[in-house]
Amino acid sequence: MKKTMVIVLALCLPAAAAPAIGELLAKIEASHKMTSDIKASVTLTQQKTNQGMKQFDVLYYRRDADDSYLIIMTGPESEKGNGYLRVGDNFWMYRVNTRTFQHINRDESIAGSNAKGEDFERRPLSELYEGFKDSTGKETVTEEKLGQIPVYRFEVKAKVNDVDYPRKKFWVRTDNALVLKEEDYSSSGTLMQTAYCLKYSTVNGRYIPVVQMFIDEFEKGNKTKVDIGGISTEKLDDQIFTKAYLENLSK
Repeated sequence: MKKTMVIVLALCLPAAAAPAIGELLAKIEASHKMTSDIKASVTLTQQKTNQGMKQFDVLYYRRDADDSYLIIMTGPESEKGNGYLRVGDNFWMYRVNTRTFQHINRDESIAGSNAKGEDFERRPLSELYEGFKDSTGKETVTEEKLGQIPVYRFEVKAKVNDVDYPRKKFWVRTDNALVLKEEDYSSSGTLMQTAYCLKYSTVNGRYIPVVQMFIDEFEKGNKTKVDIGGISTEKLDDQIFTKAYLENLSK
């Protein structure tokens, strides 16, 4: 009798509450934000319907302290010398054939791939998004499994206008809040893109997604794989994050 009562009481114990969405966004930021500068080599492998595979090679410089990064294309020959520069709230695209800079949005496609400018920055998620609330004003965090990995699934909506997608769904690990999967939606609720973080590396105690896959859900069959390697965390010269430096690299 006593044993039966113990079992009943155990079944009636409440499950541990899932973290709030704001708490999960803060954990994601804490695990990703770098305390040092970064230089890396990036390969974008793009697949488009009826166009086959195309590879882009990139040099990437990033400084989270002041929201700056620079991208310079090193291949193929048709893209060599083109680049992208973000400093604070400004984002420019540079075209070597015209030697001109064009002010563009953060959702600009990089070299026509499914990867966007926003994917290369680390602007705090809590500045951009907040938890999505249903008609009753309630946020929902669901605990489930992605493959064999326990994750929290939740949805957010944009707080600002300069984001690539106004609504997103995340699947993050329950143990360390690393993002494993992300779905991106239009304001009408149409699924536009699915992204997977396939591999992480630890650099100075922070996590960097070194293999990612971006799948175009609007134009079926289009996808881009992003591979990051050769990571260096040596301090970068301030002049790197300038238009003059990008122009000089392109010569």
